[in-house]
Amino acid sequence: MTPADVPGGAPTLRTKLAYGFGAGAYGVKDGGFSYFLLLFYSQVIGVDARLVGLAITLALVMDAIVDPVIGYWSDNFRSRWGRRHPFLYASALPTAGIYFLVWDPPTGWSQTALFWYLLGLASLTRISISLYEIPSTALGPELAKSYDERSALFGWRLFFAWVIGSIMTVANFTLIFPAFATSAIPNGQFNRDAYQLYGMIASVLIFVAIMASALGTHSHIKHLRSPQAQRALGLKAIFREIFDTIANRDFTALFMAAIFGAIATGISASLSFYFSAYFWGFTSQQIGLITMSVFLSAAIGGGMSPLVSRRLGKQRGAVVIGLLAGLALPLPIILRLFGLLPPNGDPAIFWIVFFVTMIDVGLIICFQALTASMLADLVEQAEVRTGRRNEGIFFAANTFIRKAVQGLGVMAASFVLTLAQFPKGANPSQVPESSLWQLGATYVPAIWLVWGLMIFAVSRYRLSRAGHEANLATLAERG
Repeated sequence: MTPADVPGGAPTLRTKLAYGFGAGAYGVKDGGFSYFLLLFYSQVIGVDARLVGLAITLALVMDAIVDPVIGYWSDNFRSRWGRRHPFLYASALPTAGIYFLVWDPPTGWSQTALFWYLLGLASLTRISISLYEIPSTALGPELAKSYDERSALFGWRLFFAWVIGSIMTVANFTLIFPAFATSAIPNGQFNRDAYQLYGMIASVLIFVAIMASALGTHSHIKHLRSPQAQRALGLKAIFREIFDTIANRDFTALFMAAIFGAIATGISASLSFYFSAYFWGFTSQQIGLITMSVFLSAAIGGGMSPLVSRRLGKQRGAVVIGLLAGLALPLPIILRLFGLLPPNGDPAIFWIVFFVTMIDVGLIICFQALTASMLADLVEQAEVRTGRRNEGIFFAANTFIRKAVQGLGVMAASFVLTLAQFPKGANPSQVPESSLWQLGATYVPAIWLVWGLMIFAVSRYRLSRAGHEANLATLAERG
């Protein structure tokens, strides 16, 4: 038997690396969609920011509706390659190809036509990456069964998701954008040709990450669980079974936390580079260096998660780490609003934002790894209650609500820009101070409100180490 087969055993380092590396595909896609998509289509292509926000929101909602079906399908899929791996292999090429087309829109189209173009391709990109991400994430509870090893395994997954996703972001600001600066467009961030090159490189990286993870975990197929006996169920019965599987207090706590966390992510991610380029006046190279701090953040967060799990337990650790992250998140902006920072251009500004970002993202990664591991522990809890093994349903249900409401955050960000009267395609020097102040004054209370609600929801989770070990023992007795 392999280590992953032994109840409570630890997956090998090779397994952790292969499993974690695959998350880089989602990291690249998520980084592009979260940080560049609104900026690219509204500021570079010239589509009204509200139309862009609407397209992103609708694409998220359509993807979210499909997610539970993908989760249920992968839980019950039968093949000689098991339940999950056929989805991994089948999604690699379509995801990469469609993602490239997102960043190469036609020229000369009307705003309405570009809206439908963005909506269609963004929806297809999200659905195709879900066909990989949900089955891939669902492998986690089988590869690591013990309470603390799951925190470590999901720490690796978050590490690679952030690092590989950030590699493309750093490449944009330090290499691609500067290379496309011209006399007419001095900031290459506003040159559409730069995004075409980005889309090409990012698509290749997505394909490599998916295939490397699928091949790297392929040898585990023979040790993974088989689906339950095949049954003929109608659509109504399938959704009834899905809701029956996830119907418990602990999942509801994580479900609500995912709602508020997704809204917070949508707001902060969509406005992140507006703050960097406009609010702080950073150059592309400075933004790239700040983004590079995420490499250290990923090591901090990934390394902290198993330590916090052992010392504090997952639920208590997530609450403590989440509170610290929420307090640090808008700290430099608050200091600027109250006039407690030197003016833009002072070297101190860059280093303050650099170190606060590095620490805060590290805390967020640790928080994410702990909550993902908490969700994985609910798989055995549900199996004890229902007799069914449904990892895919749990992770799909979690991503369902995250995607369904994250667009609200993106849309909120687009309306914040409208409220602040941001001019389209403007250079940072052309944005009035009143608009910058309004941007910060609106952002801080909004992000604190939804972040606080997220932490409160996590505090309602009750499954402990002892409860998880009792569930493993019960399942072992059942054979």
